[in-house]
Amino acid sequence: MKKLKVLGALTLIVVMLTACSNRESKNNEEKDNTINIVTSFYGMKALTEEIGGDKISIESVIPEGSEPHDFDIKAKDMKAIEEADIFIYNGAGMESWIEDVEAAISGKELIVVEASKGVELINADEEDEEDGEHEGHNHSGKDPHTWLGLSEAKIQGENIKNALVEKDAKNKEYYEENLKKFNEKIDSIIKEYNPKFKELTNKNFVTGHATFGYLCRDFGLIQKSIEGVFAEGEPSPKELQNLMEYCKGNNIKTIFVEELISTQLSDTLAKEVGAQTKQIYTLHSNEDGKSFSDVLKYNVETIYSAMNNK
Repeated sequence: MKKLKVLGALTLIVVMLTACSNRESKNNEEKDNTINIVTSFYGMKALTEEIGGDKISIESVIPEGSEPHDFDIKAKDMKAIEEADIFIYNGAGMESWIEDVEAAISGKELIVVEASKGVELINADEEDEEDGEHEGHNHSGKDPHTWLGLSEAKIQGENIKNALVEKDAKNKEYYEENLKKFNEKIDSIIKEYNPKFKELTNKNFVTGHATFGYLCRDFGLIQKSIEGVFAEGEPSPKELQNLMEYCKGNNIKTIFVEELISTQLSDTLAKEVGAQTKQIYTLHSNEDGKSFSDVLKYNVETIYSAMNNK
């Protein structure tokens, strides 16, 4: 009887060890099958997460909360990109260092995605002219903030999905379903707010940094900003005076501020014209666990609410 008990205990131990080994083997296999993705900055990371779901591991080169326009890529960043399965960047001039990356990864087995490919880009110089032409700023090129537009985000999501399918064809349906859900969320925002914005007689709003040109194009809005498309620095006294007159003339009651821009001038402007400041986001960092589509919806809701309460 005692031998039987010992034998039974040993059998149970063997079964448990086998089960643990099988689970560990399965976990390792799942980890091996995970796609390793590196993105340029958080906005691209958040968008890719909505499409890639649990089939990917992902990190960004630019730390959250850092200004992409001023980022200098380092050797460790280049190494992380070279070791990835997929590298995703926004493009449209957002990442000034991308040519260095392209030269370094030339010939390597790495899928490179320019997420903004296919987006009809807005001329940055034209946008500055519409915005009052920031003195002393001579821009050439395009507005790179494509991911903050709704129609544009759908194009970028499609580009990312295509890369995921290229790398991991067996999970094609999974990625396509995630993209479908993402597009449905974006379409619902457009469907809800397009008629609401059309009903507004005053379509003007003011931001700290001219990052919402594509969102304006989506809804027929007019953006005025303290700093231009490339966040060049503080406006001149004349520009600031013109902005005050603009706010008063257009009954602006809210000055929108973004997470990477100092609020000092926005606070001053708001005080001078009797307005409040309100936070909206440019997806350079994780905001309270919100997904990419959640942030786009929050921005649209917040802008509309302020414009509708003038």
